[in-house]
Amino acid sequence: MATTINSHDTPVLDSWITTTRSGAESGRALVFLHGNPASSTIWQHVVAALPDRRVLAPDLIGMGASGKPDVAYSLDDHARYLDAWFDAEDLDDVVLIGHDWGGALAVDWARRHPDRVAGIAVMEAVLRSIPLESISPQAIARTQMIRSGEGERFVLDTDQFIRTAFTAGVMNAVDAGRLATYLAPFPTPASRRPILAWARQLPVGGEPRAVVERLQAAHGYLAASTETPKLLIRFHGSPTLVIGDDTEQWCRDTFASLDVADGGASGHHAPEDRPDAVAHHLSEWFGRRGV
Repeated sequence: MATTINSHDTPVLDSWITTTRSGAESGRALVFLHGNPASSTIWQHVVAALPDRRVLAPDLIGMGASGKPDVAYSLDDHARYLDAWFDAEDLDDVVLIGHDWGGALAVDWARRHPDRVAGIAVMEAVLRSIPLESISPQAIARTQMIRSGEGERFVLDTDQFIRTAFTAGVMNAVDAGRLATYLAPFPTPASRRPILAWARQLPVGGEPRAVVERLQAAHGYLAASTETPKLLIRFHGSPTLVIGDDTEQWCRDTFASLDVADGGASGHHAPEDRPDAVAHHLSEWFGRRGV
């Protein structure tokens, strides 16, 4: 089959979502969903290792090259714009691959559209409220800071939140050119509001309640969807990781038809640190599960 690589804007609601397409022009679509403060760029090296598959990687609303409408950028808002994108692209029979908040959006969309999903793969994903006892006092203090006025100054008045994500949230800092690509969509305080909104919604200790309840709504689906294969790629070796042993065990206990793969040593932004490992485990899972 012929392959293409291109980017285009899809009108959604009162804005647009920019989508990178690559690989095959037809067949079952792999939909790669990124998190905060990233864009579809984070998947670039992963999808390059999957040249024979049809890939769509959208920039979430307010992120990357997508539009920045005047909304709160709540999880509900992101789901609403993503729903419109899936419908505008006429996507059916998809495999969802999500990192960070992209994982939350993947399982949320799958819960509400189970007949359109052929498989779900997640890594370093936001899947449940993080128990207070499982994180360090420093992490709790950072969460409290982000939700305060100091957090607003840190995220909006500087670009340090983005810089640290791709210098400290990885084991190997990205080079200057790649960092510039991540910084480019967020040159001003106003443009960085989606990042702050995401950071303040990270569910810790049962809060924010609206986010926790929306995540919990997917747990029953994940347990009951025995016909839908699922993959968790685990990483280790960094204090920035979101999914540790306790959350891995929770996934094993909660997800039906789950495979767990060891992606090796990585920081939180694993598609940057370990793209070859991510692509390898995805390819192996596709073949084993017939995805």
